[in-house]
Amino acid sequence: MKAISLDQPAGVRASAALVISALLSQKGSLATQLPRLSSSSSNAGSIALLKELCYGACRWYFQLNYSLEKLVDKPLKSKDSDIHCLLILGMYQLSRMRIPDYVCINETVNACVLLKKPWAKALVNAVLRKYQGSCAAGQIDYPDDASRFAYPAWLVTTLKANWPDNWEHILSAGNSHPPMCLRVNLRRCSREHYLELLADAGITAVAGSITSSAIYLSVPCSVDILPGFEAGFVSVQDEASQLLPSLMLPGKGQRILDACAAPGGKTCHLLETEPHLSEIIALDIEARRLGRLRENLDRLQLSSDRVKVIGADATKLDDWWDGEPFDRILLDAPCSATGIIRRQPDIKILRTALDVKRLTELQAQLLDRLWTCLRPGGLMVYSTCSILPEENSRQIGSFIDRTKDAELQGISGDWGILCANGKQLLPTDNSTDGFYFALLQKRASAT
Repeated sequence: MKAISLDQPAGVRASAALVISALLSQKGSLATQLPRLSSSSSNAGSIALLKELCYGACRWYFQLNYSLEKLVDKPLKSKDSDIHCLLILGMYQLSRMRIPDYVCINETVNACVLLKKPWAKALVNAVLRKYQGSCAAGQIDYPDDASRFAYPAWLVTTLKANWPDNWEHILSAGNSHPPMCLRVNLRRCSREHYLELLADAGITAVAGSITSSAIYLSVPCSVDILPGFEAGFVSVQDEASQLLPSLMLPGKGQRILDACAAPGGKTCHLLETEPHLSEIIALDIEARRLGRLRENLDRLQLSSDRVKVIGADATKLDDWWDGEPFDRILLDAPCSATGIIRRQPDIKILRTALDVKRLTELQAQLLDRLWTCLRPGGLMVYSTCSILPEENSRQIGSFIDRTKDAELQGISGDWGILCANGKQLLPTDNSTDGFYFALLQKRASAT
């Protein structure tokens, strides 16, 4: 990606155009692209604007792109994808940001020069002014649900088929801004006391409804101003994933595997819940992400010789497993992440139906391989941040059918939707992300 300074408003817009163009070419993600750009600037305002532009353009891309197709005589060439994305960004600013229209248009036009395409200035100016007029006149109509909700058509079709009573709610929730949820370290501080600490700091918050450790902030904030954050009183984690220890039932002296552990929230929560484990192995195929896991362990004062952090492919047992069975296994499997689109709106652009097929194959492989590592009588929790049944209930149904010693266990609690196999949380506007859980026990002997 070209290096463009973020010191000027036009530079922020040009950089954002390059980010979105890279995503459309399936190169990286917001999580990989933005930190690299942000590290090149000390201007907090510019970094915040860059993030808002990129997240917003991804969130509304399929709606904005529909409008753009109506405003241009012919599509831009593939080599001019950056200008295409610059137009999307300009339209996002005009329709959904509180920036004066003249600033949106002028700075977006100026970005053409920084992209070394001054010929595009007249085009960008003309298209954005036409779009400005359409917005002002309320003349934008969307012919289908994909453009109306700003989602890829394949995903809208899939959600309609699988969630006929909930698909509109799911799509709307995915377009909302996610709440900031905290996990209180109950070994260090009660939730009630931490709510008092927040109130004393002028931070408005409420307790979560399905776990004893969750707190929702009324307005997201930097962790730097959270009371006791560096002392390990609290972590940032969605309430849905805070359910996992209550399903795993970790006990004193147990050996536990967290098979897809990075960035470490689940590993740390298990250790907070039961500090007297015999051993916990935190495994992840992306070794670079394990750095954050180690940082979280250190901040929460949970690092010890009982915690082993390993970078390895969970399906390749010979590379990491010593042959000693685990009492508990957590498989928070790689998935489509369709339950967390509000947090990662680039999923709309990056994910395809073929990706889902590939992921279901990987999930099945992980289930089969890791099951051999579980002792008879032990428990495995399978979870995803997906809302697609083929990754969830159907995946577990297939696993049980082919695995004679696997037994599905019931999951109690007044939350979620009971599926044929396991329970599903759907994303909601002001509460949890979309998350799926299944609890499996290994019978002492196959029947």
